[in-house]
Amino acid sequence: MKNLIDILDLSVEELDGLIETACDIIDNPGKYAHACEGKKLATLFFEPSTRTRLSFEAAMYELGGHVLSVSSAGSSSAAKGESIADTARTVSCYADIIAMRHPKEGAPYVAGNNATIPVINAGDGGHNHPTQTLADILTIYREKGGFDNLTVGFCGDLKFGRTVHSLINALSRYSGIKVVLISPEELRLPEYMKKDVLEKNGMEYMETEDLLEYMADLDVLYMTRVQRERFFNEEDYMRLKDSYILEPSKIEKAKEDMIIMHPLPRVNEISIRIDDDPRACYFKQVLNGKYMRMALLLKLLEVNVQ
Repeated sequence: MKNLIDILDLSVEELDGLIETACDIIDNPGKYAHACEGKKLATLFFEPSTRTRLSFEAAMYELGGHVLSVSSAGSSSAAKGESIADTARTVSCYADIIAMRHPKEGAPYVAGNNATIPVINAGDGGHNHPTQTLADILTIYREKGGFDNLTVGFCGDLKFGRTVHSLINALSRYSGIKVVLISPEELRLPEYMKKDVLEKNGMEYMETEDLLEYMADLDVLYMTRVQRERFFNEEDYMRLKDSYILEPSKIEKAKEDMIIMHPLPRVNEISIRIDDDPRACYFKQVLNGKYMRMALLLKLLEVNVQ
């Protein structure tokens, strides 16, 4: 596999292989400390990012490699009107692999079709965020021991939430997954996701506007923020931004082993009083993301560590 543009580019076997490698990295970090010596990762981020960009860079450094970084469109030739295709061809001359974030859906796909080195989609608009999904699935695997027969609640912005779309796609390949979709009507999961992923794969799902309705049934609660940058007008954002705020009182009836996830950054949708609850796993997700990106870099660069 040359590129990772969509989580569905990875088979279940490949996902399981990345999990296995990530777990080995966690247990034996020294074994991987020089695996990518002489390799260069180019991080092309045309949209703000903290976790994803730093996670990719930390991953490459911890593998012994190097990083070339573009942290905004204004600091690259994109500001002069250079096309994504030309940028990809150019950067291919300098680096061994590219991680790209772009506000336009499909931009990493275009880059992947024109680069001569592997391209990783680090988030494209409201479309996909496959490496966040890798962080998510490693977190679920480590906390729940697997994926089959889980009930997963997604809460907040399900319309524009690329992390939600990617994770639902990933979970669609496992058995017995039930999905609870919690959102205001304006931010419901797009119809194509319901039809082409949930219904096509025979996944049972429920839609509700009430955060508490299915709380006692959930094994995983995946919170998301309402994203100001995806709205066309401020009025709609202000009306919906506080739709769901998770506070300790709202998880009183939740399972003791339910896990609370969030792709971050959070604004106010999870109270800081939740942070000390043993079910809170969102900072574990951050760390797991680094390990899965390390595993992915090794895979795409075809580096075998014995």
